[in-house]
Amino acid sequence: MTDRFIELDKASKVFRDGKQEVHALNEVKLQFGSSDFVCLVGPSGCGKSTILNVLAGFEVLDSGTALMEGKPLSEPSMDRTMVFQEYALFPWMTVYQNIEYGLLHKKGLSREDRREIVNRYLSVIELTGFDEKYPHQLSGGMRQRVAIARALAVKPRLLLMDEPFAALDSFTREKMQDELLRILSREKTAVVFVTHSIEEALKLADLIVVMSPRPGRVVREIRLDLPKPRNFGDSLLVEYGQEIRRLLHDDVT
Repeated sequence: MTDRFIELDKASKVFRDGKQEVHALNEVKLQFGSSDFVCLVGPSGCGKSTILNVLAGFEVLDSGTALMEGKPLSEPSMDRTMVFQEYALFPWMTVYQNIEYGLLHKKGLSREDRREIVNRYLSVIELTGFDEKYPHQLSGGMRQRVAIARALAVKPRLLLMDEPFAALDSFTREKMQDELLRILSREKTAVVFVTHSIEEALKLADLIVVMSPRPGRVVREIRLDLPKPRNFGDSLLVEYGQEIRRLLHDDVT
């Protein structure tokens, strides 16, 4: 049975702009464990990013609960870090300085401690020797690897990823998916990963959460007890892919 690391129960969120209301989430219920890779799949505007922002502590629910190990998630914390679609690196900082940034805010770390951690992550993302480069000197895939390293360097318990590979070409995207799995094989952290790609979810996830159009609700959860890397010729993966497409099509129509 999955440990109750993260729990959303009857989670609802409404955004208000004057008299206009947008119901982003409608009584979402979700639970997953401390080492699960969770993919949120659904149409645009179904509340996937809102869930990330609630888990990050950037947004507060209007009703329902969001808990981490039984404690409310009500504000940001370094035990939850975010990787965005557009890299979000500081352009005036080097690769080294970008990875080090979060560590500067952790108490008890000496300069030598920070250097050791940054150098280790430069090795993990296979960018040793690029520490003095600036983001504009890197390819898109390299920039996103730096963003992932920065997010992981502070040792988060939960890594939140909002379509992190969507801006990449298909070849680089596939390579980055492989890179992410390689990096996470060395790290103990739960992941919530937003994607519009069914294939990406099937490749990465331990748990796929299919969401409905707005207001977002959980239509189906699919747990994939399959080893990684995965073979897309596997009949079970094909079956899951067909089921997800059917669920999304039925909800849209």
